[in-house]
Amino acid sequence: MPSVSMSVNGKDVKADVDPRTLLVQFLRENLRLTGTHVGCDTSQCGACVVHVNGKAVKACTILALSAQGTNVLTIEGLAHGAQLHPMQEAFREHHGLQCGFCTPGMLTTLTEFLAHNPDPTEAQVRDAISGNICRCTGYQSIVASALAAARAMRAAAPREKEKN
Repeated sequence: MPSVSMSVNGKDVKADVDPRTLLVQFLRENLRLTGTHVGCDTSQCGACVVHVNGKAVKACTILALSAQGTNVLTIEGLAHGAQLHPMQEAFREHHGLQCGFCTPGMLTTLTEFLAHNPDPTEAQVRDAISGNICRCTGYQSIVASALAAARAMRAAAPREKEKN
């Protein structure tokens, strides 16, 4: 069996995997990081989105072996210890989740989106999450959460620059 190694949430991992193992399976079954969800098995729902080298990807569309040597960030790595990421905090404050099944994919999709678009419009947020399906919320609270997170992240940016 081939071996794969990568950094997941800042930790180096290595495992033997079947060549057909998808990244989402590797994360859930080998590493027990079950926050990344399998919702459809067809890359339609976005529940499995993780960051690979800083880019949001659907982990059900990539083989674990294809992630060799990459840096993977899952929902479990989004917060810094007990401090929630601003997107997580905004989802909590603005009721951006109901059942929570789509939430990990929404959060990882939106954090990557805001990294490249810090001052989005509502239409841009809706377009950014168009590859993620939520069956509960009607999306309004998710969009409101993303816009609130963008405001919080912009407000924090000057403070971060002062620290450096």
